[in-house]
Amino acid sequence: MSALLVALLAAGGCAGSQAATSDPEPATGATSAGTPLALAFTGSTLDGGSYDASALAGRPALLWFWAPWCSTCAVEAQSVTDLHDEYGDRLGVLGIGGLGTTDAMREFVDDFQVGSVQHLTDPAGVIWQQFGIAQQSWYVMIDAAGTVVFRGYLDDLQLTGKVRELTAQ
Repeated sequence: MSALLVALLAAGGCAGSQAATSDPEPATGATSAGTPLALAFTGSTLDGGSYDASALAGRPALLWFWAPWCSTCAVEAQSVTDLHDEYGDRLGVLGIGGLGTTDAMREFVDDFQVGSVQHLTDPAGVIWQQFGIAQQSWYVMIDAAGTVVFRGYLDDLQLTGKVRELTAQ
């Protein structure tokens, strides 16, 4: 992970009261295979498997960027699980853990019972960098066409409202 990203993350702590950004990252469009650019990434699951985000194509998606030591992330875990359970067939939900070891990420998922959601381990911050994430807990929302429509922090009520909007389209 770049030194600048590490410094930003250390200075920022958990997101808590940070403002959201509406500038879409990454670029819109599609790969030559037709996968939206926002979903053109792969990663490793917490159990060591491979994951291709193109599996989320064709429906709205919620990406949750979290860290295993983040108290805000711990509070949000239940809301993310609830949204996954309620909107599971209409919304792809993917957790992307970073800023810690894979073992710490597994422990977080177990402790906060968020295992029904698929999680990637991103200790080097490669996926975080792709989306311009400089702190946790942040969300990226992608519409069914593959366009990033939101990137930033949301409290539980804001998150629920944005998911309702996203899945109503």
